[in-house]
Amino acid sequence: MSVYLLPIAFTLFAWWFSTGVILYLNGLPRRTHPWTMLSATVLLGVALFGLAATRDDTRVSGAYLAFTCALLVWAWQEVAFLLGYVTGPRRTPCPLGATGWRRAGLALQTLLHHELALIVLGSAVVALTWGGANPTGLATFAIFWVMRLSAKLNVFLGVRNLSEDFLPAHLKYLQTYFRRAPMNALFPLSVLASTWFAVLLWQAAHAQGVSAFEATALSLAGTLLSLAILEHWFMVLPLPSQALWHWGLRSRTVEPPA
Repeated sequence: MSVYLLPIAFTLFAWWFSTGVILYLNGLPRRTHPWTMLSATVLLGVALFGLAATRDDTRVSGAYLAFTCALLVWAWQEVAFLLGYVTGPRRTPCPLGATGWRRAGLALQTLLHHELALIVLGSAVVALTWGGANPTGLATFAIFWVMRLSAKLNVFLGVRNLSEDFLPAHLKYLQTYFRRAPMNALFPLSVLASTWFAVLLWQAAHAQGVSAFEATALSLAGTLLSLAILEHWFMVLPLPSQALWHWGLRSRTVEPPA
């Protein structure tokens, strides 16, 4: 039973704690941000090396290490984005009256460098892990990437909860590209497709004859995807999700408008 419970507990803690730490560091005074970015970049290098080192490691520990390394790679782009270092060429609010494809194009400009960085990071993860016996790192990064893209599209199209509290003062202009609505047509498709895939992961994790490594790797992926689905539900249900990371938001300081 521990081969399933430990990966669930580890993923829950890593998801909750890493998010809170990133929010806390992002809320510190701006003079600390270059040091935060430097530290994140050092960890990125360590994580990429770790992914290469564990690509053929089929021990249970190899699954945990690869998962953690992929999490650190993802954390780098979260830090770079929230600190405002890797966002996009457009850093101004959405013009009044912008709709349709024009609004979509302007919104893309606010995230263009961020999206390009994701492509570079994703390519690096693929290059370092492709063909290896341990696909945990690649699967972890892929789940982060696909589910975050889904979240971005849903926030753009319209959801009830936009989680504006998570945006620092220097990124508040992004709110003008969000849309508040009870739901949008993409949301149920996103949740249904990801839930179906999560069920497949959990079924594979509990299939007869799976090794301890396979059960661990699949449980890590299944838990991460299940949490991403939960985050999607946070967008449309009246739940105070910010309370989960209240401790991470305590460092927020009031900054003058850019």
